[in-house]
Amino acid sequence: TKLILLDSLLQEKMMDSNNKDGPGLFTGMPGLGGMGGGAGGMGQLSPYLNIDPSYLQNSTPEYLFDTEAKRGKLEKSFTAIGSSVCIGAGLGGAYGVYDGVRQTALGTMSGRLRRTQITNYTLKSGSLVSNALGSIAVSYSLMYCLLSLAHEDNDEAKSVVSGTLTGMMFKSTSGLKKCAKGGLVGFGLSALWAFGLKQQDSVQHYI
Repeated sequence: TKLILLDSLLQEKMMDSNNKDGPGLFTGMPGLGGMGGGAGGMGQLSPYLNIDPSYLQNSTPEYLFDTEAKRGKLEKSFTAIGSSVCIGAGLGGAYGVYDGVRQTALGTMSGRLRRTQITNYTLKSGSLVSNALGSIAVSYSLMYCLLSLAHEDNDEAKSVVSGTLTGMMFKSTSGLKKCAKGGLVGFGLSALWAFGLKQQDSVQHYI
């Protein structure tokens, strides 16, 4: 019973001391507004920083800027260029494995020699396709940036024109007919991208 009475008395004293005005751990210090007014304009100490919040107030407002808006047209296309190279390497490597297994199965190769030949097919095919897709992506991005410098609007038209010119330039060394076919393929793919895939909300988050 004595212990219970002593505990209750201690609790009452602690409650009385908390209700009194005076300097505490985070309520203030002498001279900073915690002792009945001294320098009341300084404000109460922050319980998270243990400093006067008035010191952190700036005269000018601060804003969060969108770093994506500061990037140029060509800089935004780096993701597409790198993705094209990686996708080309994956597709070319997969076809190289298939072609290597098929070609070595027709011959008399086996063991270590066959594995080496399959590796050569894989690396050769992967590098060819990745270089081709990377070159196409770079050419398309350059064409699009040049057209954007001349005219800012009509993104769909710029995409179609850039794709057509890229296809023609990619096949320009193979003759006039293949150059025209390359332009038609570029026109079709760029039109599909500009008027189909690019309009979807799920694609807009990545461009």
